[in-house]
Amino acid sequence: MDEDPRAAGAPPVTEQRSPEQIQADIEQTRQEVGDTVEALAHKTDVKGRVQDRVEEIKTNVKAKTPDNAQDGGKAVVEQVRRNPAPLVLGGAVLVAFLIGRRTARP
Repeated sequence: MDEDPRAAGAPPVTEQRSPEQIQADIEQTRQEVGDTVEALAHKTDVKGRVQDRVEEIKTNVKAKTPDNAQDGGKAVVEQVRRNPAPLVLGGAVLVAFLIGRRTARP
């Protein structure tokens, strides 16, 4: 109970340090505190983090979509060229349906 709370976590001083060593420790501590403050500021900047995430997603979509879309389109065109019957049949059914709707109206 008689302990100084500030000294409870600090290691006991066993050797004398030079002013240069103390100054170096102070500078290192300042750097660490600055880094911590910067990290906390980044975490609390919700708007900035959301914008960063949106840009990341946009970049991922742009990187993936063109190849996939082109590959898919090429595959469809190639399939129709190899076997055009289903396309022709589908077109004929669609035309017959549209003609039937027009003639069925009063």
